[in-house]
Amino acid sequence: MIELNSLEIFKCLSDNSRLRIINDLMIEPMYVELLSERLGLSTSTISFHLKKLMDADIVSCKKEQYYTIYSLNEEIFTMNLKDLIKDNRNEEEVLNQREEKYKQRVIESFFKYNKLKNLPVQKKKKQIVLEKIVESFEWDRIYTEKEVNLIIADFHDDFCTIRRDLISFNLMKRKDGVYKRI
Repeated sequence: MIELNSLEIFKCLSDNSRLRIINDLMIEPMYVELLSERLGLSTSTISFHLKKLMDADIVSCKKEQYYTIYSLNEEIFTMNLKDLIKDNRNEEEVLNQREEKYKQRVIESFFKYNKLKNLPVQKKKKQIVLEKIVESFEWDRIYTEKEVNLIIADFHDDFCTIRRDLISFNLMKRKDGVYKRI
């Protein structure tokens, strides 16, 4: 079985010219000039669309004498739509794994012996670091400012900045001088 990239397949199928090329290739395999003549499009346009279709493994080609003959990959057209969509879930899982690895690298680069070396400047990295710090706070527990400062001080000396950032990143909320994790 071929390796499928369902996103590329759906992108290719969203173009009217490519759908017309696929319809003609369903009749019989063809070369660029014949497709161009039948569809009334320039050979460069046909070549461009065939390249996109080949990248998505919808079309394959083979050389015959002076011509490159293009034909449909029948295997894709016999597939169930559910199989194509299920493939996207696997891609989503891969993206989640990449995100977790990225978060782990950020934590490893900014923490040493569970102490924050310095606060990141980039917003996304700062968010990751603050999420790590807020894990030290219990859910549904109310903290005084002194308790919050002591917990943050275990990570870094600049507890004022980190406390403000925890609130501004909506990881904690402050009301009437008491703090709570959200």
